[in-house]
Amino acid sequence: MTKQRLRFFEKSLGQQHITDADKYLYKSPAPTHALAIIGTGTIGQEHMYVATLLGRARVHGIYDSQVQSMDSAEKNFKDYSDQSLIRYADLASACSDPEVDALMICTPNYTHADVLKVAMRSGKPIFLEKPMATTLVDADAIVKANDAYPSFIQIGLQYRYKAQYIEAFHEVQQRTSVGVVKTISMSEYRPPFLDKVGQWNKFNQYSGGTLVEKCCHYFDLINLLADAMPVRVYASGGQAVNFLDFQKDGVPADIDDHAFVIIDYANGVRANFTLNMFCHDFTEELVITGDRGRLVANELFNVHQQQPSKATIVLEKGEWGASKQTDVTYAREIEKSGHHGATYYEHVAFVDQLDGKACESATPVQGLWSMIVASAAQHSIKTQQAVDIRAFMLDNNLADYFD
Repeated sequence: MTKQRLRFFEKSLGQQHITDADKYLYKSPAPTHALAIIGTGTIGQEHMYVATLLGRARVHGIYDSQVQSMDSAEKNFKDYSDQSLIRYADLASACSDPEVDALMICTPNYTHADVLKVAMRSGKPIFLEKPMATTLVDADAIVKANDAYPSFIQIGLQYRYKAQYIEAFHEVQQRTSVGVVKTISMSEYRPPFLDKVGQWNKFNQYSGGTLVEKCCHYFDLINLLADAMPVRVYASGGQAVNFLDFQKDGVPADIDDHAFVIIDYANGVRANFTLNMFCHDFTEELVITGDRGRLVANELFNVHQQQPSKATIVLEKGEWGASKQTDVTYAREIEKSGHHGATYYEHVAFVDQLDGKACESATPVQGLWSMIVASAAQHSIKTQQAVDIRAFMLDNNLADYFD
């Protein structure tokens, strides 16, 4: 029988005076795995915190080509851990350290393919942040390299672990609450991209483009819900408000800040996605409509008030059965640890695999398919034409992935 874990009661009930000798309900097993974090910017530091919060793997060492990023990561790490960190002098040392069991790659998008080549020489399990690459050529190469890899690679598409989407998938796929899925609609309204070291995320060349960099999350979710191969994509979008006067080394920013995307799937499912990145707060909505009902999952995060995110599920059944509205949330400590708790459960999946347990996590092939839809949408915006996915894949030497 598994012991009930009350880890977060310790903080909320003023129980910090309880010593390790007297801990039972609050005591967690010692970490059984050691991680090297490669890339210690914003997302790398989030992974360091979440790994420590989960407690099943410890952060053994860090590497970043930017010294200031490692300095910041080490300083912030001391706020929640008394463990010492190894600071690696180079990438190869971080990957080959025999004390490290697994690698987490959290470097800028345009470095992923090259960093992964070095990391794969280790033969260790690898977590690779999204998007897996900035080009379909590199993404295809990663999938093919993974086919012969002795361990596993997990892609950081953590939105599939958000509370409202976990519940939505359960209702739609396990309980078949809306019947046969016919249409899927997703939207995100949010503030602009944050500042980054070198401002790489303001340029298509380095980010892969907005729909690849950010929206691969949503195309991953839509692909999973549609459960079929996309056959046609049409998109309209552009750069209307954000970074119009921004330049780096004389080069103007060129990332889109809004888009409307329509996707047709081989099984008849039709989907659309709306992006707006010049809003003041974060709002996401997913609407799934089937032949026996409709499900609406939404999330609101007031970034200015720094309030906990509010997520709800609404199931409308009409004459087909009982309707319901439910608030969904994770424990507060988990919810505020990163991406509203999604990063925490992404780590659970990663460590479960380290423990040899079967689990659902984002594979390189799924990462590639999220990029195919995103890249096709960006191509559609550029050409102002609908994109036939089969022809698009042939043009990009991706015929191996046809059903």
